[in-house]
Amino acid sequence: MRTSSVRGLSAPPRIVIATRNRAKAREMARILADRRWILLTLDDLAEPGPEVEETGRTYSDNALLKARAAMQASGLIAIADDAGLEIDALDGQPGVHSHRFLGADTPFPDKMTRILRLLDGVPDEGRGCRFRAAVAICAPDGTEHICTGVCEGMIGREQRGAGGFGYDPIFALPALGRHMAELSAAEKDRISHRGQALACARAVLESIAL
Repeated sequence: MRTSSVRGLSAPPRIVIATRNRAKAREMARILADRRWILLTLDDLAEPGPEVEETGRTYSDNALLKARAAMQASGLIAIADDAGLEIDALDGQPGVHSHRFLGADTPFPDKMTRILRLLDGVPDEGRGCRFRAAVAICAPDGTEHICTGVCEGMIGREQRGAGGFGYDPIFALPALGRHMAELSAAEKDRISHRGQALACARAVLESIAL
């Protein structure tokens, strides 16, 4: 996986972030940024591989599907995630189907508007929810790793904030008095489900890529 330079020194290992979601790719690259390796996205590959359908029953299943496909297409270490919003009042939905809720092409503001309507009249104590994430790392030698993270919160009464992406504008953090989309990137990275999982993933990458 490492390429020797003309002076005989090892070039930094290249790692593929297996997503075509630009907002997610930026967030993952920001958290994983390190001078010791080079982060690529699927768009950087000459052969990015086929579009991967998320057919898994769990977040880990879907993350592995995407990481394996990117690793096989590139021959490099690949990292991918899958995450979802689990709402207690909706029996844990949309969960693993969060991206496909109301259809994959439906804009997230519309998805969030629908959720707020479904929870209309539900008191604060019944609006508990969580973001859950799984990050998969697959290496060409066949090793695979899974890291997970969970962030607890509640569904707010409105969409607030312009940061983040996905369901962040309706994900309220009572302890902070703000919604996820109102946090700075650094604040979000410290507490988010994806930030937790990627902190674990960084340690894995250090052990297998360096």
